[in-house]
Amino acid sequence: MLLPLFDKDCDLVAWIEPNKHIFGINMEWVAFISNGHAWSSKTGKWLGPVSGVLCKDTCGKPVVWNPKEKVSGTARPAKPAKAVKVARPAKPAKPAKPAKPAKPATPAGGWSPESYFAWSGK
Repeated sequence: MLLPLFDKDCDLVAWIEPNKHIFGINMEWVAFISNGHAWSSKTGKWLGPVSGVLCKDTCGKPVVWNPKEKVSGTARPAKPAKAVKVARPAKPAKPAKPAKPAKPATPAGGWSPESYFAWSGK
């Protein structure tokens, strides 16, 4: 099941298949999730930790979120061992556009200075 991901301005920027993959709004494969971390599907670069459906940068600051998850940052996480790239998943059907959520409170430590597009390499 795909869930929408929003940036700090509550704009739909991506879709997440929890614990598996992140897709852009046009269903292009952007990242895979391995051991609680997101990795670029193009380069294999570590993007940062993923807590449920909250994606953070390598400094532990939130980049994209879903209303199902509390928006919060963490201390800078240790860089994990490089994940083995997974096989490209089948392109999922595009879900209906979700309603725009209410803007969450600014997390302690603030939002990531990186936009979703810079974070994901799109």
